[in-house]
Amino acid sequence: MTVNIASVSTPVSPLASVLDRARNQQLPLGELFQIAEVLSRAGKQPQAVELYKTWIAFNDTNPLLHLACFNYAVSANQAGDAAGAIHALRACLKLDPLFGPAHINLGRVLEDCGLNNRAVEQWQSFAKATAEITPDKIGYRLMALQHIGRVLEGAGLLEEAEAALWQAIELQPGKTEAGQHWTSLRQRQCKWPTLVPSEHVSARQLLDAMSPLILGCYADDPLFQLAKAYRYNKSLIGRPDLSGFPRATPKQKSGTGERLRVGYVSSDLRDHAVGFALREVLELHDKSSVEIFAYFCGEPRANDATQMRIRNAVDCWRDIYALSDLEAAKQIRADEIDILVDVNGYTKLARTKIFAYRPAPVIVNFCGYPGSMGSPFHQYIIADEHIIPPDNEIYYSEKVLRIACDQPVDRKRQIAATPTRAEAGLPEDAFVYACLNGMQKITADCFARWMTILSATPGSVLWLLGDAEDVNERLRQMAAQSGVEPERLIFAPKAANPNHLARMALADLFLDTFPYGAHSTAADAITVGLPVLTVPGKSFASRFCSSIVAAAGVPELTCSGPGDYVSRAIAFAQDRESLAAIRQSLQSQRETSTLRDIPALARRLEYLFWQMQGEIERGETPVPDLQNLDVYYEIGAEIVLENVEFEDDLAYRRRYLEKLAQWNDYAPLARDSRLLSDPTSLKN
Repeated sequence: MTVNIASVSTPVSPLASVLDRARNQQLPLGELFQIAEVLSRAGKQPQAVELYKTWIAFNDTNPLLHLACFNYAVSANQAGDAAGAIHALRACLKLDPLFGPAHINLGRVLEDCGLNNRAVEQWQSFAKATAEITPDKIGYRLMALQHIGRVLEGAGLLEEAEAALWQAIELQPGKTEAGQHWTSLRQRQCKWPTLVPSEHVSARQLLDAMSPLILGCYADDPLFQLAKAYRYNKSLIGRPDLSGFPRATPKQKSGTGERLRVGYVSSDLRDHAVGFALREVLELHDKSSVEIFAYFCGEPRANDATQMRIRNAVDCWRDIYALSDLEAAKQIRADEIDILVDVNGYTKLARTKIFAYRPAPVIVNFCGYPGSMGSPFHQYIIADEHIIPPDNEIYYSEKVLRIACDQPVDRKRQIAATPTRAEAGLPEDAFVYACLNGMQKITADCFARWMTILSATPGSVLWLLGDAEDVNERLRQMAAQSGVEPERLIFAPKAANPNHLARMALADLFLDTFPYGAHSTAADAITVGLPVLTVPGKSFASRFCSSIVAAAGVPELTCSGPGDYVSRAIAFAQDRESLAAIRQSLQSQRETSTLRDIPALARRLEYLFWQMQGEIERGETPVPDLQNLDVYYEIGAEIVLENVEFEDDLAYRRRYLEKLAQWNDYAPLARDSRLLSDPTSLKN
């Protein structure tokens, strides 16, 4: 190992001339390293050693002399001069007593000389000298940096937060918390590529640090998403001590006339997209069939309008924020809940460990998280046929049950009076493309498609949800680099929800993001009559929007791929009559569409809850299949780092099957319910 600093590209002079420059202190250290490396590669080790000896002798005041001594030792050892290497390394350590590479190399040279005890003593001396750098001190520094990042992020100082978190990552790359937040920050700032490895941190380590939710914005890979959720659950939850918490015994309720007790656990039963989605559903539940409990685990706050409606709608409201996970589980057990619905998944303020105690016989993943939980205790997931068609059930560890559309809406939602375009900062006559998704959902490929669309439709504008001004400016600059006038990007400031809904109607066409598409935002757009153009992929997050447009009665807004998406977006701007017809279709079937049939959705949910109850009474409750998910994770990590944005199902599965075949050839894999239903088929 040698030490390198910035090198120069000047031609190497004759050795005599170089030695003369070294004697006269006219040879910079970087050039010394470059010339010595050239000599070594040419097999001229003695000349490299002579050059180092001369430079060290006549440049003894250089502040980086210890680096020259270290590299001289490497050259001397390569030339067979172990004694010279030992002398040089000891000189290096006199100049910098804690220079780790010199300690390591000196021990190795002593070991090569047969002096094993001396080598061990050398390494032990370094360990003793660095004894103050203990794991707990590293841990405290790591915690401090993470807290700095958290506070700066909360203050909107995203660049500074990112820098602090990067220091934490480089300190301990194997710790995932800092990397998780760092990646999220880069996504929020539209910094591409998202993963930027360094000498100390690999792309794989950064990928490992991603949370399942962040991964949804990065890649359309449902098998890796499942495996990531599985690994995340193991890391987050582990195996809690359940010895004092026996599993709840299911009650026999089918046919008794007794109501089913259903509990919804969420931090978002408030003015939040999830709260907006669920409040009318909770109001419409048939109280003769189900008894509804709400367990609010969000931060204490003054009751907002959404929370008040939900509290009035449910049979029992419990605030469990201040309770420990075990205490909350005990409360749910005491309430004798039959069906417990996890509305958070792996989102902010989730309390996943509560479910690990299995405080109810049946646990369901629904509404708040776009993907599989990959846990041993979530038995069901509720979705719909567009998000999870039958062939895609292999991407979920839960048993899939379906409603008509997985996006509930509140038909009582307040919408303000529609402003004028001028009031919203939009040009009056321009064709307005809009994407009012969060910035974290925009990727480099997605943005490039938008720039292609704008380039082909002169005079059009793209209306985005504004973020920090430096983020907005970054996107303007990237637009200019793509040949699009930066002023054609218009950023919507924050607005109260009724006003935000009203202004959405001013746009002509909503352009969805990929791979994490619009969810509640798409339903909002459809609600005010704004058509949404989307590309479904394979993952839950990428298929959600296509479910909404289908439920709204306009499946023609679903594209077959990125190319189709671009061409159709351009065509709509060039043929506004065709778009007007779609808008008219949205308006005419607004109240009769599946999207707004919330009474039917509530009845369907109750039917599914009773189906789950019947299955557990008959001993048929599904057991999540977590087989081989560590293997799928390793393969998925390789595939995701290949950066393939979009591919059809056949090509996607073929890539996995090829890599699974290699794994199986090395060590036979067990059967699972996914691609390895018959491992022997991998040999064909």
